[in-house]
This record gives sequence, structure tokens and C-alpha cells, in this order.
Amino acid sequence: MKFSVANLLDHLQAESAVSVQDLEKKLTLKTVKEKHYLKLALQALELVGVLSQAEQGISRINNESLIEARLRCSSKGFCFALREDGADDIYIRDHQLNHAWNGDRVLVKLTREGGRRRSPEGGVQCILERANTTVLAQVERQEEQLFALPLDDRLHASIQLEEVDANHIDRAAEAVVEVELDRFPVGQYPAQGHVRRSLSITGGGEADLELLLARHRLDPTGFSGRVSLKSPAVVNREDLTALPTILLQPWSCENSPASIAVSLESGAAGHRLWVHVPDVAERLSIDGPMERWLRQKGEAICIGSKWLTLLPPALQKAAALSVGVENSALSVALDFNGEGELLSYHFCRSSLICDGQLDSKSFEAFLNRKPKARTTPVALKALKEHLPLLEELQALVQLLRQQRLGGGSLDLDLAIAPLEGFGEQALGIPDQRRNGWFATAEAVSPMGWLRELVRPCEQALGRHLAALELPGLFLSQGAPDSADLNDLVKLAVGLDVPLELGADGNAPAAASLAAAFQNTERARVLQQQLREATKTVQLTALPEPNALAAEPLAYAPWCFPTLHYSAIWNQMLLITLLTEAKDRPSVRHKKRIDLSSDSCHGKIEWLLLTASQLAPFQEAIATGLTNRLNNRSRFAEEVEADALALARARQAESLVGQTLAGVISGIQSYGFFVELPPTQVEGLVHVSSLKDDWYEYRSRQHRLVGRKNRRTYKLGDPVEVEVLKVDVLRHQIDLAVIQPEIDSSGFELEDEGEDEES
Repeated sequence: MKFSVANLLDHLQAESAVSVQDLEKKLTLKTVKEKHYLKLALQALELVGVLSQAEQGISRINNESLIEARLRCSSKGFCFALREDGADDIYIRDHQLNHAWNGDRVLVKLTREGGRRRSPEGGVQCILERANTTVLAQVERQEEQLFALPLDDRLHASIQLEEVDANHIDRAAEAVVEVELDRFPVGQYPAQGHVRRSLSITGGGEADLELLLARHRLDPTGFSGRVSLKSPAVVNREDLTALPTILLQPWSCENSPASIAVSLESGAAGHRLWVHVPDVAERLSIDGPMERWLRQKGEAICIGSKWLTLLPPALQKAAALSVGVENSALSVALDFNGEGELLSYHFCRSSLICDGQLDSKSFEAFLNRKPKARTTPVALKALKEHLPLLEELQALVQLLRQQRLGGGSLDLDLAIAPLEGFGEQALGIPDQRRNGWFATAEAVSPMGWLRELVRPCEQALGRHLAALELPGLFLSQGAPDSADLNDLVKLAVGLDVPLELGADGNAPAAASLAAAFQNTERARVLQQQLREATKTVQLTALPEPNALAAEPLAYAPWCFPTLHYSAIWNQMLLITLLTEAKDRPSVRHKKRIDLSSDSCHGKIEWLLLTASQLAPFQEAIATGLTNRLNNRSRFAEEVEADALALARARQAESLVGQTLAGVISGIQSYGFFVELPPTQVEGLVHVSSLKDDWYEYRSRQHRLVGRKNRRTYKLGDPVEVEVLKVDVLRHQIDLAVIQPEIDSSGFELEDEGEDEES
């Protein structure tokens, strides 16, 4: 079918009705068959209670008994619906799945309320959007019928194939197949599909990239329509070409995202920081073909050292800031006091010239230079005249970092370990996507500077859009739940880490816990547990606090439009404000209000923008834009994590049969996970492989304890393990622990080295 139920509902609102003909146009349905499918979908959704049809048209029903969610299933058969409003997950029993699969967006109806120790239960009423239109599988013959069995063991279904695909059975040891679903299961009829192509599982490199793209149904071809870009308007552009400006560029691969440039003016009252951002939105038409395509794509994705870019190459090249030429940009001037607090700001459309570029090599040379040396390192030759500016920027970055951490933001020492071919992904991104914490930045990368300099820019726009009540997209994050932090303190105490609850009986703030864990022997595993306690960063249509950014009011992304569509959206809104908004009540008033700065707050008593100017923004938000973008952000995180896991598993193949020293990173009832340096790959020691005793799982203490010998395995313990088996496709690594020998009295025998010392 050309459209999903989610696509259909995105074009419907409760406040206004849409005719069938208009709906067909919005969904670009042209054939009789496509229009017939729409008619069937409308009838089914009316029966479910999602929409109503009347003479004036079709409108959506706000049915509070139906909850939008995404299915998350386990290999053991348990399924939960993860609510998009962030409330408790809903347990879905097998007979209430109604043929929904892992990852599908669904409408769920509650059948049983949750309790103190019990999740609420429900049943799938409608599948909004299928997540698995293609799957990676292996072909097998069961009795006389040919089936594709998905590699993802969370998909509990077989796909019926035609006999023409039988030749793929003989290649199961060296390849898997990509199967396209022709029909999802309906009633007693199984799913049907056909093999699109065969993919090698032994090639590595480019073959692994093809596997990854197929697994996540990613099309690297990009925008297929005509690329027609608008030229940024010259009128009322602020000339900043005389301002010394440095381009910060942490990435180095060919198609990496465009970055920002910075300038700095210092005065007696404090610092004025200028941040210049690639002007993407001014080259687009809102609701045009390319803008709608970008809205659906949502995110750029980094796979190792390759980028699946968000923007088409022509747009990315046109918007990127370059050294030595005049650039069009969106700029903001930020005024700080001596403590690094943001005092005021001013936005503008600008023209500027970047005088030099600070990349990873020149940044490392700058950090390692000797201030009193007479010679300048080769990597810094092009920036020699701007070294005083870089020194002032370094001081400001340190001030901003202290201010951020003092406001409750969280840094964790959990950066990706060095892995060949993953330099770009290891750097991370300078602004927030979904994590509720920042990884400690690499010492020799401009990424650490970018992270601190971008934050006040997006604070400023968030506060500005909120004060003017404009329909922006905001990033919000709440502080971790006190109960989760209290449990973490108890866990740490159980691991002999000296921590105490406060006088009020609660744990200290997350940032204080991170600092307390930093100097302990179990620092990494405790920070991993703290990471799990943090809340994710979410896009919202309402201004809300953002704990990670230490922002109590509102935070709006706009500095990296080559990374996130939400930044393009806020840029479009900012340009509309700067070029089309009314800066006075009427032409009879001679005094204009400066809408580009915070000086206008509280002074505007008229409508800034007309209803027609606001309509494209308001309509998109009303039809679920934030949910779609949050889903795309989550999807990008999953792809990047999958790429990293695949690379680690591929490297672990060479370790089979070896004995290695690792650290216990997780405990479950079925065994414990061990993290192995240097790649941080995790493997599982299954409880069935522990032959020396019967082990009890103590969930609150995060440990396994032997009934007879009382041997204990707990978080952070060093262990020696043997690598038994590596399943690269499923990222599963089986380990066996090397256990010390136990004498007849039940005590562990010391090794020969210890005997000699004693």
C-alpha cells in the first residue's frame, strides 16, 4: 500500500474536516487501486474509533482510550508497548498482538491497569506503521513449504516464499537474504514475501555496510527530485566580514556535516561571542518537495567513518561555511558576564569571511604548543595571527563548561573506545540527540569546544521563541528520578563504594554521583548504571526545562541543520521572524521594536505573524511532527549502535579460543556480561556454563551467588574468560569464565606466584 495508517492520520485533525478528494491529493493517490485501499482504511479506522466520516468530510477523533506506542519484543516472547507520551510501558500478551511485530507503531487499548509491581496490560487495536517491510533472513524448507526465518529473533514469524527462491538454501553458510514482505499475516494466513537479493556475511568492510543498510532498510541514494535552491536575500544582511572569524571543524571525512564558525569580542563588561551557523533554511521553501523529504528523513546518521547525510549534496555544499570566501549565514551575538552566564543576545542574517579553520590536527597543536616558543607548529601556521583569539576562546569554553556543570548537566567518562574505521562516530556530535548525558570529549578534538559554544546559542533561541510564543521545536529533559538514584547509591554501597544518602533520605544529584564514582575501582560500571538512570532528551512543541543543557526555561536546536531536521525547522521560523514579522502595531507608529533580540520581550501587544504565515508551522506540529522526529532520532541512535556492535563483533571473531581479562558489566538471572578491552565489546557468560555450583540471582544487589561455595560474581569484578563463539550477525559473543580451583574445604587455591611471595 502506498501509505500507512500513520501517514493517513497525519493529515487529519479533530478541529477541521478533510474531504476524501483532498486526502487523496495529500497522499498522492492516483490509481483506482490506491483509492480503493484508502476507502477500506477509512472504513476500518472508523470502526476502531479513530476517525469519523460525515458530509463535511473526515476528521480525527481524540480517543483517549487508544494509546500510541511502539512495540518492543524480546527473543523470549515478551512484548511491551512503549508509550510515546513517556508513561508506563504496557505489557502485550501473544494473543493480543494482532499480528503486530517488533518495532511497529501501534494503537493500544488498556485492558488492565498497572499496580505497584505490575505493568499495565493492553491489546493492539490498530497497526499505524510497519517497521519491517524487509527483513534479513535465512531460507529453510519446513516439510514441503519454503520459508524465510528472520535473523532478528524478536520477530516471531516465518515468511512464506515461492519455490523460485529455493536456490538460497545451499548458500546459508556464507550469505543471508533480504526478503521483501508482499503481505503481512492476516487472520490464519501467514506472511508472504520474496527474496530481493543475497548478502555476503563473510566479506567484512563494504559487505558489512550493505548488511547494515539492508537490516535497517536505509536507502543511501538520497533525494530523487529536482534540487532547486533559493538564493539567500542580500537585503538587510548584517556585514560581519571585518570580524576575525574561525571555522571549527571536528570531522574530516568527505561528506561530514557542515560546522559553525565563531568570533569573539572582549570588553570590560565581559565577552561577546558571535556564532555563525550554516544558513540552510533560507535556501528552502517551506512545504516544498525537498523540505517535506527532509522532514521525513529527520536525521543524519554516522556509520563508522561514513555519513548518511541529511541534506542532498548540492544543499550541503551551498550552505557550508568555507575559509577565505564570503559566506551567508545565520548569526547570533551572545553577551556573557564574568561567570559565563548569558545576559543578552541578538540574532541576524549575516555575511562573513572565515579567516582560518581549526580542525583536529591544528587543535592538537594548539593544546600542545609552548606559549613562549619562538616558532609556530606547522599545523598552526595558517592560524598564527589568531592565536590570541584562540586563547580567549579557550578561557571562555572553560568558563561555560563550569557554568553548565554547576547547573546540573551530566558528563560521563563513557566515550567510545578507539576502533579502526570508527573515528567519526567516536567523536560523537556537539549537540544533543537523545542521550541524557555528554560523553567526556576527546582532548585533541574541537568537539569539546563546539559542545560548550553551541549550548548558549540554542538556549538563546529557545528563550526567544518561548517569549514570543512562536511554534518552535524545543528539546527537553527532566532530572533522573530520585528513586532510581537512591537505588544506585544502595548498589554502590553494596559494592563497597563509600556513599550516603542525604539528610532528606535522598541521593545527591546525578552530577555529584558521577564525580563520586570517578575515582573508584568500579567507576565505569557505576557510570554505566548512572547512564541508565538518566532520562532521554525529547523534542517537544512546548518550551520545557532541559537538565542536560542546564536550561530552566526553553532550549531550541538550530546550530546544526546538517545533522537534525529540527534545526532546519527552527531556522525557518527564525528567518520568518527576522524578515516577515511586524515590528510595530501599525504604520502610524514610527518607533520599531527590535524583534531580533531579547530587548523586545514583554513589549509586544500585537500579532507578530499573520495566520497564513503561521499556518504551515502550526499544522505540521498539530499533526504529530514531534513524535515523528523523536522516532527518527531514536532510529538513528539504533543504527549507529548496531554499526558499532557489528564492528566489535567482527573484531571479536579473531579472539575465539583466547583467554582474556575483562570486567563484569551487567548481571542478569541467566548469567553475566563481561566487557573486554580495548574495544569494549561485551560477551555473555551464561549461567548454565557455571558448572561448579547452583547460582542464585540477587537483583537488588546486582550479583550471582553460589549456594554451596558462596562464590560471588558482581558488577565491576575483574574476571578471566575464554571466548567460545562469536555470532557476528546477531552481535552475540559467548564466553566461559576461567574459575579458580577450589580445594576440598571450599576455599579457592592460590596460584603459584602468590605461594612464592608468601
